[in-house]
Amino acid sequence: MKARLMDTGLGANRQFRVKHVDEYFLNSPFHFHESCEIVLIEEGHGKRIVGDHIDDFDKGDLVLMGPNLPHIWQNDNSYFQKRKNLRVKATVLYFEPAMILNLVEGMEAAAAVKSLFIHAGRGLVVKDDTHAKLLEKIHTIRATDGLKRMSVFLDIIDTLSKSSDYEHLASDHYRNAMSVKDAGRFNDVYQFLITNFYREIPLEEVAGVAKMSPTAFCRYFKARTQKSFVTFLQEIRVSHACKLLRQDKLSVTEVAMESGYNNLVNFNKCFKGITKLSPSEYRKKTKNEMATA
Repeated sequence: MKARLMDTGLGANRQFRVKHVDEYFLNSPFHFHESCEIVLIEEGHGKRIVGDHIDDFDKGDLVLMGPNLPHIWQNDNSYFQKRKNLRVKATVLYFEPAMILNLVEGMEAAAAVKSLFIHAGRGLVVKDDTHAKLLEKIHTIRATDGLKRMSVFLDIIDTLSKSSDYEHLASDHYRNAMSVKDAGRFNDVYQFLITNFYREIPLEEVAGVAKMSPTAFCRYFKARTQKSFVTFLQEIRVSHACKLLRQDKLSVTEVAMESGYNNLVNFNKCFKGITKLSPSEYRKKTKNEMATA
């Protein structure tokens, strides 16, 4: 899909920007831009799409993305009711990679920084010790300005460049095949699917959102996303199921129903096809990981 080309507020005289979000819900459309971006979710939860990767996000989600990588964070449906107990808070850092590369040119750190930005082209979710270190630095950067702010920012990049505590998001074969012209259409489709994945969605209905015939929509969707519509929808549903299994409040059957499956056999098949584990195995594995963390 092609996403909207968004202005990040950077220019020739401003190559680094800190943005704080405090809203009822996130309202940025599916988009991409020519800057790198670091996103820290400080409060809130929902679905995150980065390139061809779909997952849930929650408080503490920390992601680095390279230029021209389409993405959207969309809150769960409850946020759009503007309930007073639900807010979204986030800190976003926008920066031009060329600025950093110019600073480190000829230094020992140059190779590590270049490697970081290559990996960031697929999107990176930061984990473990590096996540803990960066939380403190990002909180500090919001309370500073001038050269102190730039110093903390460079420390963040230095920490990331020396770390391997991250997972790639978009697949290694993913390439952004979208144009600005496609943006509105795919933003509407993504938001529709994220909002309605828990129920049966006839192909004709989602094709209608894109204002296309079902056959044309399937061809168009696969050409832009490098995966079929059915696969994409299953990934949204399984991602939601993983979240519910980690919470460990519902039975596997209840998780299946909440995730858009009315057939347990089909749920188990789809879940294992994507995660390589059965729902019960996934729940046991995440319990063990939490117990040893």
